[in-house]
Amino acid sequence: MKAKEYLSQAIWLDKKINNKLEEKQRLESLAQKVTVDITQEKVCGKKITSPMENAIVKLIDLSHEINDDIDKLVDLKREILETINKVNDITCQVLLEMRYICGKSWEDVASAMGYDRSTIFRIHGKALKEVQKIKSCD
Repeated sequence: MKAKEYLSQAIWLDKKINNKLEEKQRLESLAQKVTVDITQEKVCGKKITSPMENAIVKLIDLSHEINDDIDKLVDLKREILETINKVNDITCQVLLEMRYICGKSWEDVASAMGYDRSTIFRIHGKALKEVQKIKSCD
């Protein structure tokens, strides 16, 4: 795996979690609109589940998925941060942390570090080479 792909894993997992959180909100909103039919009866010994029950089960399952993904994200960020801390240049470390741990845009990174975008991309290229060396030694 190339350095940029390795570092970007956390960004993509974070986006995946955010998508699931949006889906959870949509399901919660939908569950509040579901009506319960109290006239349903058991027929032939089959258990009939209500739309409300189905919605709640889906919400619970999605909540568990989100929690599992958050656990993975925390572990992944910790691992990536350990790798970033092995980079010798502090400027490269700060850039990598801002971009791949904090998820900041290139404009925000450039502004916070006081560099223009082309300088940020040059430092980023240097940092990626260092990370690639570190990951190939692991």
